[in-house]
Amino acid sequence: MTSDICVIIPARDEVAALPALVAEIGAALHDRRFDILVVDDGSTDGTAEVLAALAARDPHLGWLRNDQALGQSAAIRAGVRATRAPIIVTLDGDGQNPPDQIPALLARLEAADGARVGLVQGQRSRRQDTLSRRLGSGIANRIRDALLHDGIRDSGCGLKAFRREAYLDLPYFDHIHRFMPAMMLREGWQVVPVAVSHRERKTGRSKYSNLGRALVGVVDLLGAAWLIRRSPQGQAQSRTAQTLAPETAEASTQVAN
Repeated sequence: MTSDICVIIPARDEVAALPALVAEIGAALHDRRFDILVVDDGSTDGTAEVLAALAARDPHLGWLRNDQALGQSAAIRAGVRATRAPIIVTLDGDGQNPPDQIPALLARLEAADGARVGLVQGQRSRRQDTLSRRLGSGIANRIRDALLHDGIRDSGCGLKAFRREAYLDLPYFDHIHRFMPAMMLREGWQVVPVAVSHRERKTGRSKYSNLGRALVGVVDLLGAAWLIRRSPQGQAQSRTAQTLAPETAEASTQVAN
């Protein structure tokens, strides 16, 4: 039986968070046909052994492994290529994205008027991170929006729901997971932001620093802006987005024809 939904979890050295995360996803999607695919991105903490044990007990769970860390975008891409489910959900492997938010994203993606909605982008309403990280992300998002005009205030949120066919339309580059709203708009898909909750990190540690994000982000941002300007729609595109609560999310971001 083919699943309707594949939940892809890119994970590197998150062995302590994964068992609970897999269980929570199962509870959130108990009434749906779904699979969970963990992409172990070169972990050295015993993640592979834990995933093998979990998969032996859970028929919904599968996993892939990169022998070396290739990054979150590459891990997501490998997962999307490996599944044939038409709807993809992603969330971070650290457990900070609550799986009970997934149904709200799916409801908006599957709405009767959502045929051209390619991506539902989670936006953390109360981000549970350090002050320096919140400030750094806020500045980065303002700069990004000034250049890309995608109207999304939190494109770095790992909680996303999107159509596999829409994802496969996108040009691929490293760190594209941070620019998916702008790239979806570039290809003519609609993007809907939905407010989601966020949790404190309980285990492990972040793989990024503010400086590290900034150094790679500048190059990626300029590249994304160049791609948008080279798109068939070009600068004639009109992009507007609104942030709404999950239960009332009816606004969409749409490329003007």
